[in-house]
Amino acid sequence: APGPGGSSPAPSGTSAPFWVRISPAFVAVPPGSSVWLNCSSSCPLPDGSSLRTGLRRGQTLGGPGWVSYQLLDVRAWSSDVLCLVTCAGETRGATARINAYKEPRSVILEPPVLVGSEYTLRCHVTHVFPVGFLVVTLRRGGQVIYSESLERYKGLDLANVTLTHAFRARPHDLWQPVTCHARLDLDGLVVRSSSAPITLTVLALSPASKAVASTSIAALVGIFLVMGVAYLRKSLAMQSRS
Repeated sequence: APGPGGSSPAPSGTSAPFWVRISPAFVAVPPGSSVWLNCSSSCPLPDGSSLRTGLRRGQTLGGPGWVSYQLLDVRAWSSDVLCLVTCAGETRGATARINAYKEPRSVILEPPVLVGSEYTLRCHVTHVFPVGFLVVTLRRGGQVIYSESLERYKGLDLANVTLTHAFRARPHDLWQPVTCHARLDLDGLVVRSSSAPITLTVLALSPASKAVASTSIAALVGIFLVMGVAYLRKSLAMQSRS
């Protein structure tokens, strides 16, 4: 079987030993791009050459010992392309791989919102492809608090992803940095992006939480007022006795 980028040497005893190469043997492009692949061989008088691929073909250019093929609108995240050359009745080939991917334009973590005793975190990963190979992870400090793989998504276009996660707030969570991480794992090619850190504080409250907090503060002030009035009455009574 032909290896990536080129064929193995012809076995001994063949009448026309020759090699076949395809260049580049590996290329990664944004989805929707066009790619040129050059197929060359050492055969002085090839009987013919061809390209096997599921991608859409464009122009073809050629010269002595080489043929270049244009492939259009590459959208599959990984495609193998086989170049075949026949020389003196023997056919040999070389394989190239084309990956289409787009790292996120941005990874944005919204300020956390505290509702009751739960924080709600919302992370936006924009203009990413392929989403089916994306893993989004939320970290608090160095600890993973939530991670989700989107392997169920099969779309072939750039997409925006929003991950929402709620977790119970605990005292030691305050002032901890929280980050959102996006990872594309493309068959050995790993692309990572992350958000700016956000600190967990009690300042990011929802309207409902603000109302609760305000009510609690008002009630506390009321208690202080009652205690103050009682103390004042007690002081006046002691003064009148003396």
